[in-house]
Amino acid sequence: MDSNSSPSNTIPVVSTLASPLKSPPPPPALNADADSSSSSARKPITLWPGMYHSPVTDALWEARSSIFEELYDPEKDGPPQTEFFTKTPAQSRTTILYRFSSDYTLREQYRDPWNEVRIGKLVEELDALAGFISVKHCSDDDSTTRPLLLVTASVDRIVLKKPISVEVDLKIVGSVIWVGRSSMDIQMEVTQSNEDAVALTANFIFVARDSKTGKASQVNRLSPETELEKFLFEKAEARNNLRKTKKGGGDRRELENGEVNRLKTLLAEGRIFSDMPALADRDSILLRDTRLENALICHPQQRNMHGRIFGGFLMHRAFELAFSTAYAFAGLVPCFLEVDHVDFLRPVDVGDFLRMKSCVLYTEVENPEQPLIYVEVVAHVTRPEMRSSEVSNTFYFTFTVRPEAKAMKDGLRIRNVVPATEEEARRVLARMDAEVLQRLDDQESVS
Repeated sequence: MDSNSSPSNTIPVVSTLASPLKSPPPPPALNADADSSSSSARKPITLWPGMYHSPVTDALWEARSSIFEELYDPEKDGPPQTEFFTKTPAQSRTTILYRFSSDYTLREQYRDPWNEVRIGKLVEELDALAGFISVKHCSDDDSTTRPLLLVTASVDRIVLKKPISVEVDLKIVGSVIWVGRSSMDIQMEVTQSNEDAVALTANFIFVARDSKTGKASQVNRLSPETELEKFLFEKAEARNNLRKTKKGGGDRRELENGEVNRLKTLLAEGRIFSDMPALADRDSILLRDTRLENALICHPQQRNMHGRIFGGFLMHRAFELAFSTAYAFAGLVPCFLEVDHVDFLRPVDVGDFLRMKSCVLYTEVENPEQPLIYVEVVAHVTRPEMRSSEVSNTFYFTFTVRPEAKAMKDGLRIRNVVPATEEEARRVLARMDAEVLQRLDDQESVS
């Protein structure tokens, strides 16, 4: 069954801070009639307690307040959705617009030290937009059925193709490009008003769960219409099949002779560091010596509408730690290139003690103009009273060095990173292999 078509919408993003250049709005009159209109009677979404707020999340929630109010206070005893629609990518397509050129306060909320948009904050808001798009696709416009629990399962990839200036208006356009039985692939592109070329692309995987039983739940079907939509659908289908292959035992295969030799080669230099440190290669460093760590308690203000910690918040914190790790390692300001992969292995709850541990897995220094630094961040939910620690998320980032920083330091040399244990070597090989597969996929897309 086809659902009624809905037009694409553009949602403007406004600052969540009061501008110091403008007078604050007058307070409401004491004798104001609270029931004078439905808009005044409804509490502003920015004041809803226990939700993570940013300029984008507030704009998205206000844009479809009726849907999000139902999700915030859902009819959990209602029946599950039984009638499913066939929707098009255009029906979930959403555009958000940052008017940086004219909104000084908004610009200052997103500015980084290099007059560009803060990537960690942008990644956080891509997750919010992907969640919004998934709600649009899954909505059945029936207030009597209980809403689905839509969560981020993974991030396939986020690639920065060019620097994003904070002085120029920015636009993000996203839509569902592929649907399985209970999962969705959501693709988003970032452009700026001064040029048509895409500055950043991102692919998020969302899954649907029954809000009462927690089991996987069917979602509306997808019917691509244009040639581009059909191409994106086929590419997403291929990526999904690859994920299934890996889960089906690809990671547990027996090591072949070639892979055993790769492990030995990786570990050889690490053993010299351990057994004969005075003779170790001075252009190399042990993986364990690149580590950084931080810890935090997860507060109610960081939770999403489902009561769990907002995935975008976790990605933002992981990015900041990864950036700091690359900075401390290289000795120069790093430049973000891509998020290689993010896994959401288990939810993070309010009150959880979260530890994030990072390291440089390996480097590629063959191209002196753009040395590559591969950083891993692993998030652990730690429960001291139970003496337990579980991995909740894994994040993989790629950085290089900012050209202007490199120009200021003659003789720049990025060191090689060597593992000291077999467990470390296996992690390095797994990421190297994943990167090779990704490059092959990129070449096929170009051809």
